[in-house]
Order: sequence, then C-alpha cells, then structure tokens
Amino acid sequence: MLGAGNIPCMTLRSLKTLNDATLNATDGLIGRVESVLFDDWNWTVRYLLVDTGTWLSGRLVLIASEMVDKTITDTGTIDVRLTRRQIEDSPPVETDAPVSMQTLVATHDHYGWSEYWAGWPGFGMPMVAPIPVVVDQRPDDAPLDEEGDSDPHLHSTRDVIGYRIHARDDEVGHVDDLIADTDDWTVRYLIVDTRNWLPGRKVILSPRWVNGFSYSRQKAYVDLGRSEIEKSPEFDPSTPVNREYEERLFDYYGRPAYWEDSS
Repeated sequence: MLGAGNIPCMTLRSLKTLNDATLNATDGLIGRVESVLFDDWNWTVRYLLVDTGTWLSGRLVLIASEMVDKTITDTGTIDVRLTRRQIEDSPPVETDAPVSMQTLVATHDHYGWSEYWAGWPGFGMPMVAPIPVVVDQRPDDAPLDEEGDSDPHLHSTRDVIGYRIHARDDEVGHVDDLIADTDDWTVRYLIVDTRNWLPGRKVILSPRWVNGFSYSRQKAYVDLGRSEIEKSPEFDPSTPVNREYEERLFDYYGRPAYWEDSS
C-alpha cells in the first residue's frame, strides 16, 4: 500500500501531451490544440491556442486556461466551458507567438475575462513582482502600448521545447517538456533531457531556478551548476510525479518547496 507521500500529484500534467488534443465546447467539437501559451512573468499557463480546422475555415483562436474543465482525461479530448457561438465570434489570432496585445485585449473584452497583465511593467504600472532576467530579448521587445505590440512574456510551449539549458558553468541538455498544475495552471517544472552528456537521463527543474531566456540563441539559463544537475534525482516520464519525489528534489537542491511558500 502506498504511503501518503507516494500518492501521485494527479493535477500535474505534461503540457506537451496537450498539443493536438481535440477540444469540445459545451455544444460540440471546436477543433484541436495547436499550442499551449504560458507567461514567464509568474509561470502560468494563460491560453490554449486552438486551430478550429474546417469548422471556422482553420482560424486560430485563444481560449483561456480558466475555461478548461479541470478534469482532463488521457483520451486526447479536452472540454471547455464555452459555446461554439462564443468562439465563432471571438477575435482570430494570426500566429501562435508573438500574440499582439491588440488581439489579447480584444479577446478578453469579447469574453469578459480579467486582464492578468494589469500589474506588469510596460503597461503603465509599477513592478510588483521579481521578473526573470531576460538575457537576450526578441528584437521587437519594446515597451508595450496600444498599437499592437506583443506581450514579451507570453511564449508557446512548441517554441520553448528544445531550448538548450545552460547552467552557471556549462550547457547540460535541452527542455523536453513542461509540467503544469491544472488546478491553477501554474507551471511547476521543466523536464530536461540531458542525453547530450548523460545518455538517456532526464531530470526536472523548478522554473524558479530559471534566470532567463535567450530567444535568439534558444537557451534557458538556470541558477545551478552542471554537477548539481548531474547528481539530481532522475525523472522517469512514465511515472507520475508524486510528493515523495518532489520532497527529494527540493531537499537535494536545498531550495524551498512551492507548497511551503507562505509569500
């Protein structure tokens, strides 16, 4: 019999497995997931980018993660709490990344969703939370305004998967996947494939340990040494993450666990 610490964290889910999933509105099929979009300001999944296929002539639309039914099965189907008419009337998206602020604002206005970016720098508000150091921003990463500039913190998982991981002293592998908690859609982990230097071995890292990204170089910089990662608890993708594994991970790195964070 499994002890409490061995119980899998059932709400932790691979984001890569959501790509190409079929989506159902409350009144029928609406398309498939083209990509998952998350922000690196506070590491939260914000949208599913949905390809509506033949239903709406192949338009891409955004569906907020808060509209997704929290009970996601492994059947390749996701239910959303929206009607087909609501989605039909929503603003189209021209591409998965970057998504213009004009499109984001129009989409949130259409559905009546709150603007999660309201307190972020560049939106006329003071800094309210620590921001990852962006080592090398996109060329057009200018202050955001109402002219359609993109949100520099919003990224597609399809783009980030494959980024090389650079530790403090050397490169250690690449991003193989991201794991999010579907209760609140917080990104909890990056899965790192270290086969470049440790054949077949995968480890997971907390996004809190990411210093920033280099988008032009396709790298993620982490605040850890290569040898630390080399000796970290190995991750088995075929086994669900459980609290016992999480405790070993955070104990190994000597970092505070997210479930103990009182801030």
